[in-house]
Amino acid sequence: MMELDSLYRKYADLEVYEELAEADSINMGAMDMDGIESISDTSFISRDSLLSLWYQQRNLNLMEIEPSDIDTIEMVSDIPDSVYISRLQKLNPYISVPYNRIIRNHIVYYTQKMPEKMERILGLATYYIPIFEEIFDQYDMPLELTAMAVIESALNTKAVSRARAKGMWQFMYSTAKRYGLTINSYVDERFDPIASAHAAARYLRDSYLIFGDWSLAIASYNCGAGNVNKAIRRSGGSKDFWEIYPYLPRETRGYVPSFFAALYAMKYYKEHNLTPEFIPMPPHTDTIKVNKMLHFEQIAHFTGASIEELRTHNPQYLHDIIPGTEKEYILQLPYQYTGAFIDHEKEIYAYKDSVYFSPAAMKQIQQSAEPSKIIHRVKRGETLSHIALRYGVSVRNIQRWNGIGTRIREGQRLAIYTNGSGPSAKSSSSSGGKVSTSVSNGYVMYTVRSGDNLWNIAKKFSGVSVSDIQRLNGLSKNSKIYPGKKLKIKKAN
Repeated sequence: MMELDSLYRKYADLEVYEELAEADSINMGAMDMDGIESISDTSFISRDSLLSLWYQQRNLNLMEIEPSDIDTIEMVSDIPDSVYISRLQKLNPYISVPYNRIIRNHIVYYTQKMPEKMERILGLATYYIPIFEEIFDQYDMPLELTAMAVIESALNTKAVSRARAKGMWQFMYSTAKRYGLTINSYVDERFDPIASAHAAARYLRDSYLIFGDWSLAIASYNCGAGNVNKAIRRSGGSKDFWEIYPYLPRETRGYVPSFFAALYAMKYYKEHNLTPEFIPMPPHTDTIKVNKMLHFEQIAHFTGASIEELRTHNPQYLHDIIPGTEKEYILQLPYQYTGAFIDHEKEIYAYKDSVYFSPAAMKQIQQSAEPSKIIHRVKRGETLSHIALRYGVSVRNIQRWNGIGTRIREGQRLAIYTNGSGPSAKSSSSSGGKVSTSVSNGYVMYTVRSGDNLWNIAKKFSGVSVSDIQRLNGLSKNSKIYPGKKLKIKKAN
C-alpha cells in the first residue's frame, strides 16, 4: 500500500486530489426524477415482470427530510439504546459503527418514519444488492459499502439530482469520466448499475488509500476528498469522523449517519416489522457484444422483446441506440430472446437501418442532447466553494467560465457547465494579464475582473474615458461594477 503522503502528492499532481468526486452525490432529499413521468395505473403491464420493475422504480418516491436535518431534531423510539448498540456491533468488523444521538435519529427515521418507502427499497435491494456485493468483492472491499446505493438513489437506476448527478451511484460528469464511465450523445454509463458500481468501488478504494478510514472514505464520496482533507486540517489533524464532523459540509454531516442507518435497516428490518415489497425481478440475461449501430426497435421487431424490457436492462443507452461503430458495446438481452437474436442477427442489423441511422436522425439526436449549461443564482451566504461542491466542478472553472475573481454577491448569476465543456478562459487572474474582450455590434465588450474599477478599465483602452463607459452602459457616478459584468467600450477609430 502506498504511503499516505505519496498518495496526496499523486492526486495533487494529477489535479485530482482536491476535486476527487467533488459533490458526487446529493442525498435522497435532493433527488428528482428528471422528466420521468409517474404512472398511476400499472395493471396493464402486470404480465411482464420487467415492466413491473421499471414502473416500480419510476414511482419510487424519496425522503421528505434531508438527512442533514435529522441531527437537529429528536426522534423518539421505544427501543432501548442498549439494543441498538448490540445490533450495530454485529454489523461489520471492518467498518467501525458508532452509536450516538445522531445515529439513533437516522435509524429511527429509516425504520419508523418511512415504512412504505423503506419496504420498496428493501424489495429492490433483494435484486440489486447481491449484484453489487459480487462487484465489491472483486475489489476486496467491505460488502456493507453497497448500502451506499440506498442513500444515493433509493436504488433507482434513472435517478437524477438537482446538481445533475446521475444514476444509482450518483456520479457527477467529471468524476464519472475520471473513473472510466462512457458519456456521450448516445451513452451515459452512469445509468448502468453494473458499470457505475465498478466505478464506485474503485473510487471508494482510492479514498480509503488516502484516509485509511472507511467513514472518511464514505464522507468523501459525498463531498470530495478535498473537503474531507480541509475538515481534517481545521479539526487539528484528527482522522476521526466525529471530530471533523463540525467542519464538514452540512449535507455530508448527515450522509455518513444515513449510511449506517440504511445498513442497520437492511439488516434488522424484520425486527421493525418491515416486509420487503414484492417486486417481480427480471429473468436471467445474456450478454451480447455489439460492433455495429443497433436500434432497440430492430431487436424488438425480430425477437419479440418489448422496448421497455430493453430499456430496463440497458438504461445507459439514451436514445434506444447502441452506437457500436465507435467501439464495442454490450447488450443485455433476456435469455428467452437470445435464440431469436442469434437466428436473425443479420436481418436485425439490416432492418430499416437507413431510417434509424440516417443523417437526419443522427443530427436530431445530436441537437436533442442535454444542455450542459446551468445558470446558478447566488444565494445569501454562498461561496464559490459551496457552489462548486453542489455541481461537482472546480472553483477555478467557475471563475474561468464567468470571468470573475474570488468574490461573488447575492443574486449574481453564474454559468455552470456540468459535462466538462465550457468556454475558454475569459480573463487572466493576474493584474498584467490579457484584457478580456469580444466585439459586438461595433463595440468592444469587456468582462469585469476582480479588482477592476471604471478608471483602470478606461486606461486599458486608447481614447476612452470613465464618462464614456458610464454613458454607454447607463451607469451613474455611484454605480458599482462586479466581476463578470460585461461593459460596452467605444471601439477605437
